[in-house]
Amino acid sequence: MAIERKLKAGAALLRLGNEAAGLYEVIARRSGWIWKPLVAGLSGTLVHFFFMYLKSRTGLLPSFQPYQSFQHSLSQWVGEDVPAIVPWLLSFLNGMAILGFLFGRINGLLPGRNGISKGVVFGLIGWVLMGLIFFPLIGLGPFAFQAGLGIRPALLSLAMLLTYSIVLATVYITLDRWSKTA
Repeated sequence: MAIERKLKAGAALLRLGNEAAGLYEVIARRSGWIWKPLVAGLSGTLVHFFFMYLKSRTGLLPSFQPYQSFQHSLSQWVGEDVPAIVPWLLSFLNGMAILGFLFGRINGLLPGRNGISKGVVFGLIGWVLMGLIFFPLIGLGPFAFQAGLGIRPALLSLAMLLTYSIVLATVYITLDRWSKTA
């Protein structure tokens, strides 16, 4: 009798474990649209911020300061001084959440089969949009040519966006494949 009770208890625990694993799988699949883009966007954003740190530490294009230009433009738009942390936080939010979710939505539409190819396409699209919309909006002109540094700011922003987008795409696709096989 004692062995039979132990076997029944063990079977009940096994069923409970299987139900919990099934529930975890359902939650992971349904919430994947949230956590995958956020983790991928955070990864790309951290690499971008590291790139910005290296730019500052090495003295690469010291007069090209897009975050300061953004801060100045924000101050003009709102009519008062904006703390320096604001453009950084907006960039973090944009890179981690908005672009992460955007990539998650259009991933299937982008050409390529891996994170590098999809990231390059996503980065090129972002670079063109940034060069034609964002830089002129903050007073740097198309592709930041009004910064007076020639093509170098455009090339630096291209390198930064490609680095960000390749990391974002690679992490996203890896997480997507992992979640489908888990």
